Amino acid sequence: MHSPFRMVNTTAELVENLVAREGTAGHGYCAGAIAREADSFARKAVDFADAVHHLSLLHGHVPGVIDHAATRIADNAARDWVVRAVDGFSRERLYLNAIVVAAGPLPSTSGQDQVTTIVAQQCRALDMLAQSDRRGCAIGAAMALVLDWEAIRAILNIGAARLGIEPRESQLPSAQETYAVLDILEQDHPIGRAVQFGASQLLGQHRGVWDLLQARSQVRAVSAE
Repeated sequence: MHSPFRMVNTTAELVENLVAREGTAGHGYCAGAIAREADSFARKAVDFADAVHHLSLLHGHVPGVIDHAATRIADNAARDWVVRAVDGFSRERLYLNAIVVAAGPLPSTSGQDQVTTIVAQQCRALDMLAQSDRRGCAIGAAMALVLDWEAIRAILNIGAARLGIEPRESQLPSAQETYAVLDILEQDHPIGRAVQFGASQLLGQHRGVWDLLQARSQVRAVSAE
């Protein structure tokens, strides 16, 4: 990992900073779950079911962000990373879908029609981002997904264990490997701005879905009173 005490200069360092600041681990709804707090949403059947259903809507379909991005990435330095990411995320998709089935149906929540529209818009935005012809944008989005998935995976594992599902070992490229590829790519092409844009947009969509899930949890809590 890059040192937080050095001046941020490289694209890898900027993306690492973005993930830490704007990613899932930094979201208030998720921090408690990742810290394995007893009252987090990951330990509540309804809230967790809501989360995995919406994550599946975003990333449970084929082709997804990484699959689309793979068709836009021609750099030799990224080829092995992309192949491993596509295969690794296909396994993550199976794991997510198994959890969705075990978690039960999508919880009934007021305003579901509007939510369905919002999530559909998010899916279209992600597809467009991952298919961007701007060099660096697609791989920025794909790498941000892989990097942010580490935090999402921690949440999935907590809920999966509660449901009796044995957590599977992730086959995605590690953060260290991902940042190393970014360092190589930056030496070959000036794609830093596009990579940062793709990463920030992907993370923004993730924050949007966590905002939505937190609001839905609050609506259900009020309705139950």
